[in-house]
Amino acid sequence: MSKMIKSGLVLLGLMVSASALAAEGIDTQINEAVKPYADAVAGFIFSSFPLAGVQFPFVLVWLIAGATIFTFYFRFINLRAFRHGFQLVRGDYSDPTAAGEVTHFQALATALSGTVGLGNIAGVAVAVSLGGPGATFWMILAGFLGMSSKFVECTLGVKYRNEYTDGTVSGGPMYYLSKGLAERSDKLKMLGKVLAVLFAIFCIGGSFGGGNMFQANQSFKQVLSVTGGDASWLADKGWLFGVVVATFVGLVIIGGIRGIARVTSKIVPFMAVVYVSAGLVIIFTNISAVPAAFAAIINGAFSPEGIAGGVVGVLFQGFKRAAFSNEAGVGSAAIAHAAVRTNRPVTEGIVALYEPFVDTVVVCTITALVIIVTGTWDPSVDPSQGVALTSAAFESTLSWFPWVLTVAVVLFAFSTMISWSYYGLKAWTYLFGESMITDIVYKVLFLLFVVAGSSMQLGSVIDFSDAMIFAMAFPNMLGIYFLLPVVKRELNEYWADYQAGRLQKFGKAANRS
Repeated sequence: MSKMIKSGLVLLGLMVSASALAAEGIDTQINEAVKPYADAVAGFIFSSFPLAGVQFPFVLVWLIAGATIFTFYFRFINLRAFRHGFQLVRGDYSDPTAAGEVTHFQALATALSGTVGLGNIAGVAVAVSLGGPGATFWMILAGFLGMSSKFVECTLGVKYRNEYTDGTVSGGPMYYLSKGLAERSDKLKMLGKVLAVLFAIFCIGGSFGGGNMFQANQSFKQVLSVTGGDASWLADKGWLFGVVVATFVGLVIIGGIRGIARVTSKIVPFMAVVYVSAGLVIIFTNISAVPAAFAAIINGAFSPEGIAGGVVGVLFQGFKRAAFSNEAGVGSAAIAHAAVRTNRPVTEGIVALYEPFVDTVVVCTITALVIIVTGTWDPSVDPSQGVALTSAAFESTLSWFPWVLTVAVVLFAFSTMISWSYYGLKAWTYLFGESMITDIVYKVLFLLFVVAGSSMQLGSVIDFSDAMIFAMAFPNMLGIYFLLPVVKRELNEYWADYQAGRLQKFGKAANRS
């Protein structure tokens, strides 16, 4: 207990030091020092090629092409296993004696909390503004295809995870790239190790920025906005907001994946209900505009007017938002799903189908419809003002709705941070070993970045971290192509048992049958 108190005091001291540095303007110095390197890395990761007058990032094509291939290779698993996925989430086939740390529902909630975030609120508003209503159609299609990517990577995450004697597990792309490729062929063993290390490095970088600092920074801006903007008493107290958020994040992540899962399994349903309900209120308030909104979505997808690049430009905005929102193919979610309690890896792949569905097909579409029916989309929008645009859409119906949005933004940001802390931790321990010291070092660093993100303007640092998140897709997807036959064998064996009625039901499901 005394050690925990001492650790807390040390951490508090470090947080105060971070806020003091921010007050001295050191964030500007750091930003300028990092900018040349950040721009070079981001430029490489997001390198693009021209298509119909639109610059298409290669990473976007890499993700969407892979998702399309997986959809056909597994014969539209995103459709035919959708119903069974719900049965698994409900716990009908959950063996309580199986290895793992969390239930199917808790694993899904943890992974969802890492993807359902500010991108669903801010990013969608920007996509609809720049690509028109038609971008919504392509966004939904990309979400549908992304379900297949999640199925593949999460199945592999469970199959090649490490299971320890104390009941804990470690899994994710680091493990299936190194162990899976070594199992396939001796010639692929070295490639697997290189891809695993690259993925872990990128994942750690992503966890500190896009999964942490960006979330803290944007949630503080929204809180500041509804409390008076520059006149708010919080205007110069970003560090205080950061310390409060870091304290709550720290209390959760101390408990590991079990603690994170307990929190996310409650927060995710709550925040989804709050945000979706708020969106539906606005949509029904403008119900007369809904038919025209759907017509604009369909017509705009294939015959857009005034959009740079025409159909390709609209498709680009929709695909970009879906890929950047649900992270299908990036590999991050496989780390959370690997902790599930199951003896059949493919079951978690099927459960993971619901992640892009909820994230993109449901939440992103609700945001898009709110923007369209209220007529607040603006082709000249500043991409950094996505939250403000969505807030204006909410406020156009009821003046107090920005407060509801603020609650959603803070909850989304908080849940994203605790999930990404786990992703980054597993990548960290893969590189530096599983021990209490490596565990504590990473968590202290993560919490410091929460405070820094709230109190410092580190645009270049965050851009660099965002690039790291999508850099994860290159080693992840490349390795997956070599492991597709493994997933297909797992699926065929499991699906045969499912269709023949050989799967054992547990709990209430057993009583129903």
